[in-house]
Amino acid sequence: MSGRRLAVVALLVTLVLAGGLSFYASSHPDGLEYVAETTGFLDSAEDSATADSPLADYQTRGVDDERVSGGLAGLIGVTAVLGLSGGLFWAIRRRGDRAEDPDSPGRRSTSVDAGR
Repeated sequence: MSGRRLAVVALLVTLVLAGGLSFYASSHPDGLEYVAETTGFLDSAEDSATADSPLADYQTRGVDDERVSGGLAGLIGVTAVLGLSGGLFWAIRRRGDRAEDPDSPGRRSTSVDAGR
């Protein structure tokens, strides 16, 4: 399987998992929230600074169906991470290509270059 085909298949599997399995995520509180609730100090907790964000609490603001909202939040999250990591990879790769090119502007010469 070629690298490009593998990447496309991996992307599709990731999107299906992020969007599809989010439908089956537990609606029960996580461990820390559960302990805070059972020990009685959950009411003293303050909202996060991001509580009003569009994807707060793993839900998408403006989508009424809780399962669709969670699945959409998963898809948006995966897409955002893929975009950021792909952009970072692209930038680092381009920088590496420039460093290997001896005629590249801004490339520092080294003692190895002096012997050429």
